Amino acid sequence: MSAVRLAEQRGEVIDIARRMTSDRLVVGTSGNVSVRSGDLVAVTPSGVEYEELRPVDVPLVDLRGELVEGELKPTSELPMHLAAYTAHDAGAVVHTHSLHATALSLLRDEVPAVHYQLADYGGPVRVADYATFGTDALADSVSEALRDRTGCILRNHGTVTIGATLTKAYNRARQLEWLCELWLTAARLGDPALLPDDEIDRCATLFGGYGQSVR
Repeated sequence: MSAVRLAEQRGEVIDIARRMTSDRLVVGTSGNVSVRSGDLVAVTPSGVEYEELRPVDVPLVDLRGELVEGELKPTSELPMHLAAYTAHDAGAVVHTHSLHATALSLLRDEVPAVHYQLADYGGPVRVADYATFGTDALADSVSEALRDRTGCILRNHGTVTIGATLTKAYNRARQLEWLCELWLTAARLGDPALLPDDEIDRCATLFGGYGQSVR
């Protein structure tokens, strides 16, 4: 049997997709994951249970979205992933349907500065305007919300986070869900105290000093 092309990257896509389910960031086959290697992208297929996937089942596409290898159709959200790679130099993309982030998107236009961890996203995390899933309109909306950021929320939909690696992008997805849950929890009891913009900027500088990359 011949070796599976980009087997490590395709296996990582499966691992992160399964973690999304176990961490309750998605239900069933919702959400999707991708990672870039050169001019190729390994991305979750459409409508297949993640527990059933093998590396060979993960489609490989080029940066134009053309299928290069694989029998299964890539996720319908492929335009959104490609926009993150071509316009924002992402190394990996994680798209969730997480509960608290989606709930916040119904109420706010950005994530309030309830915690300094927002600095890891480059500033206030924006809520992208709603557009139908899988459309170029949604890809454009997400791309605008990701400008100078490493994550955004999709109104009435979910989240997108990017990073140099899939682990980094996934950790941002988990952290973003926590930030939204924090605000929603506090807002139920009163008017949450927020950090000023200059403190978020200061923390972003400190993060850089710890050897971490904003991307």
